Amino acid sequence: MGSVDTSLQPHTTGRAAEFAKGHSSPNPLILYAGWFCPFVQRSWITLHEKKIPHQYFEINPYKKDPDFLALNPRGLVPTLAVPVDQAGKDQKPLYESVVICEYLDEVYRDPQKNGPSLLPEDAYDRAWSRIWIDHISSRIIPAFYKFIQHTEEKPYSLDEARSELLKQIKTFAQECDPEGPFFLGRQFSMVDVMLAPWLCRLFLFDVYKGGVGIPDEGQGGEDEQVWQRWRKWAKATYERESVQDTLSEREQYIDAYKRYAEDTTQSQVGQATRSGNRLP
Repeated sequence: MGSVDTSLQPHTTGRAAEFAKGHSSPNPLILYAGWFCPFVQRSWITLHEKKIPHQYFEINPYKKDPDFLALNPRGLVPTLAVPVDQAGKDQKPLYESVVICEYLDEVYRDPQKNGPSLLPEDAYDRAWSRIWIDHISSRIIPAFYKFIQHTEEKPYSLDEARSELLKQIKTFAQECDPEGPFFLGRQFSMVDVMLAPWLCRLFLFDVYKGGVGIPDEGQGGEDEQVWQRWRKWAKATYERESVQDTLSEREQYIDAYKRYAEDTTQSQVGQATRSGNRLP
């Protein structure tokens, strides 16, 4: 990997640093993470929401430690080290953020300790949630990277990339529960968790690409009601304690995502989206 990625700041800042410090002690359940990674933030939000004791272990996936590679040969974060025994001496790995989040929600189910499930109890509602989780992963997130990685050499224009992201966000907003504030209604759910990290990074388009293009209040034209629903969802989700507690300071993201804006990142996500492939 090129040095452009290995120069990333090594640790969280702001509220995320405080939350990480509070989970730095050894624990049988370990989240191997990178502060900059939105897929990691999905897992971290879930741990926070479910009040799950864990150890947060910051690594640089571009400087892969042999011990970490022994646990996850793909070398990707997030990786969850799941204890086989209570002492935590033997562990099995889980990776892929959706898998990790669903595992945590399924295993830590005591409502007194872990609060409500992040997926609905009703089978149809669970399936419906997964449809929109897939929309986030297969439509919104690729459009996000296509837009942020736009350069003049691309075969598509900046406006085309912006329009694609707005189209996918609008589709999501149209399917939100009418009252909200969250996707399924009053209860924060796994669907909200899946999109929250990219919501928090939309400000990067103001920094690097002339804005994301979401209409201001009252400026949405015939789609104003849809955009009003998006604004309601975005405000409630962004202000959620678990989301804020897993965010570093904005300046740190601006520095990290400069690599994406210039399309020079050597991350596996960046390389995949650059070549038109699915996310790794």
